[in-house]
Amino acid sequence: MITLTSDNFEENVLKNDKPVLIDFWASWCGPCQMQSPIIDEIDKEAEGITVAKVNVDEEPELASKYGIMSIPTILVFKDGICASTNVGLHSKQQLLEIIENLKFKA
Repeated sequence: MITLTSDNFEENVLKNDKPVLIDFWASWCGPCQMQSPIIDEIDKEAEGITVAKVNVDEEPELASKYGIMSIPTILVFKDGICASTNVGLHSKQQLLEIIENLKFKA
């Protein structure tokens, strides 16, 4: 699991050759706390993707840059471009389907 900051975002996300799933979250957010173990499971089990987290309280510039208005928000980047924005709590299956669909898009 990568903790993203403004300093490492470009290297770990924009220049990554694998899809990157990013969980924008905060410690005080109840739904974020429910989403966190699901993100952890995906990080351990899913192959061919990078999983990362952004604490919106610690990285408000990143949250603002990517238009994060509600949390949790899951962004999935492919080839350095945000290919999917998913607001709210999502099941593991929903997130895996989003990732799979992106892997097969040209």
